[in-house]
This record gives sequence, structure tokens and C-alpha cells, in this order.
Amino acid sequence: MKPKIIKKVSVDKMYRLILIIFGSVIVLIVLGIITQLIIGALPSIKENGLLFLIKKDWDPNKNTFGALPFIYGTLATSVLSVSLAAPLSIGAALFLNEYIKPNLSLFIGTLIDLLAAIPSVVYGLWGLIIMVPYIKILEIWLYTHFGFIPIFKAQPYGVGILSATFILMIMILPYAISVIKEVLKLVPVMMKEQALALGATKWEVLQKVVIPYIRSGIFAGIGLSLGRALGETMAVTMLIGNRNSIPKSIFDPANTLASIIANDFYEASSKLHVSSLIYMGLISLTITLIITLIMKLILSRLTVQTSKK
Repeated sequence: MKPKIIKKVSVDKMYRLILIIFGSVIVLIVLGIITQLIIGALPSIKENGLLFLIKKDWDPNKNTFGALPFIYGTLATSVLSVSLAAPLSIGAALFLNEYIKPNLSLFIGTLIDLLAAIPSVVYGLWGLIIMVPYIKILEIWLYTHFGFIPIFKAQPYGVGILSATFILMIMILPYAISVIKEVLKLVPVMMKEQALALGATKWEVLQKVVIPYIRSGIFAGIGLSLGRALGETMAVTMLIGNRNSIPKSIFDPANTLASIIANDFYEASSKLHVSSLIYMGLISLTITLIITLIMKLILSRLTVQTSKK
């Protein structure tokens, strides 16, 4: 018996060592990417420092670089797209989890998950050819009826903040729906059954039992989709209009951190230009990492609280 026990312990140690190695490789890859970005961004960091974040001018011919228009464009498109996607994703997740049969829910859920597998450039082409003409009609209508509001007071172009917002909304929906669906499964069936037994309607159960129970999970799912929206490149580049200035209206063309990198990197001639683009990549990565870590922490706490209950 003793040799078998010793052999089992040695095998367990070997598997544990292998898993530690695999986990360490992932950590090293992430650290390597961050380190390389910092090294590449050093000339721009030395030249501009943190003022780079609030400078408005971007003129490679004069070696003048500022990230504020692109940070503004990134936040504008991401926040607007998440604001539109949030009610849709919550409603879709509740419908799939609470109102239809499991087999049909699985089928529709699979179709929604397929949205995440569509390449970004395909979204961009579809948006440019199919969606933009309808967006321009919407912009003209908004401009005609609500042009007195500053965010609608601009010449409708079709491509711009609004088009990028809608394509991002479609792209992040599967991520938000997937997370919220999984969180909904954490709600104890007994709680819902008790509420129904006390005479609550289906809507009242959702409103007063289910949604309050998973509120932090919904917030985390939407936050994770925000992280996805912040880093999107090709589709946004094709639809946002690519103007290096702070947009004054949601109709205006603009640029994001990701789109300016995609547009300028292969044409960058000076060392400072390249370094500034890498600096923006570092900023984008930092924002995305912070948001993702915060949302993962919220999800893990929700899971722990549920297991205790």
C-alpha cells in the first residue's frame, strides 16, 4: 500500500507543477506585453509626461501629439454603446432564462453566442454598407427635430460617433447576455418558489427577488462588455469617420485610441510618433485591465456570497 500512496503523491505533485508552469506562462505573457509597451512609450512619456492625456493637438508634421481627442472618442462610443446594450442584454437574459423552454433557450443562446464569433472586419463592412445609410436617415431626423440640443447640432455624415456606437452595441451584446445568464443561474430556485407561493406574479418575482439578488452581477456583466467596447478596433475604425479632433456632437466623425493606432501606425515616420501611438496603446490597455479586474472581483464576490447562502 505504501508504494502506491507515494506514487499517487508524486503524480499529484507533477500535475500541480505542470499547472503552475502553465499559469505562470500566461502571467509572463501579460507582463511581457505591458513591459514592451512601457519601453516603446518611454520617448513619448519623457517628452510629454501625463500632459499627453490632456493635450488636444495631434499633428505628426509638427511632432505635436496629444491623446485627449482619442480618449474622449473612446469613452464616448464605449459609454453610449453600453448604455444602449444594458437594457437589451438584461431583457434578453431574463427572457432566455425565465420565460422560454430550456431547449429553445439553448438554441437562441447559441445564436447569440455566434455574434461573438463574427470577425470585427465583417461587422465593419456590414455596418458601412447596410447600417450607415439608415443611421444617416436617423441623424437627419434627429437634427431636424432636436437640432436645438447641442449633441444633435451638427451636420449629419452617416459615419461618426453614432454609427460606431450602434456597431459596438451589437458587438458587445453577446458578452453581456452571456454573463448575465450565468449570474441568473445563481439565484436559488427556493427564493423564487417562495415568492410565487406567497402570491407574487412572475414580474414581481423578477423585480423584487431576482434582479436585486443579482444586481452586482448585472453590473459586472455590463462592465465586462464595457472593457470589450474600449478595445474594439477594426469595426470602429471603419465607421467612426477618423477625424483627429474632439467631437461636439454624436454626429461628428472622431477617432478612438484603437482606431488612431490602426490608422497611423504603419505610416508613422518619426520615433516620437511611433512612441506616442504605443503610449496610447498602454493607456487603452491600462483602462481595460482596471475595468476588467474590478468586474471580475465583483463577480467573484457574488459567487462567494451565493455559495454561503
